Amino acid sequence: MPQQNLKQLYIDELKDLHNAENQLVKTLPKMAKAARSPDLKAAFEKHARETDGQVSRLEKVFSLLEQTPKGKKCEAIEGLVKEGQEGIKEFKGSPALDAALLATAQAIEHYEISRYGTLIAWAKRLDMPQAIKLLQQTLDEEKNTDEALTELAEAVINAEAQEAA
Repeated sequence: MPQQNLKQLYIDELKDLHNAENQLVKTLPKMAKAARSPDLKAAFEKHARETDGQVSRLEKVFSLLEQTPKGKKCEAIEGLVKEGQEGIKEFKGSPALDAALLATAQAIEHYEISRYGTLIAWAKRLDMPQAIKLLQQTLDEEKNTDEALTELAEAVINAEAQEAA
């Protein structure tokens, strides 16, 4: 077996993240549909549109590398999505549903933030300035989404879930 290097690891992680984003393209509209709060629904819908752009940017990075994004399944996102589906079933009809959805969304955002940060660090090491720019744009979007979700949780969602108890 040939020895693996940082570039191969970088490509492997890009494939993982590409699959993760594609899973989210399918999942975010379901989360928006399940949300009770109009503001949370709007946040999920906005991020679903952003996620389409994130997939496109990842595909541009693959094009720069003359690689294909296929061949990897992101088990981490699949697990987080499954947890979110369980939360939807468990808290359906409850004011705590939005808090559960929001917690799942933030877990997903934190995963993505860590992965994009790692990929940017590796792209710097591999001297890939075009990839860095594309990945940084997505990282900025993920951080902004996380901040918006935190504000929504603190301003409304968590209080509504608590009041219903």
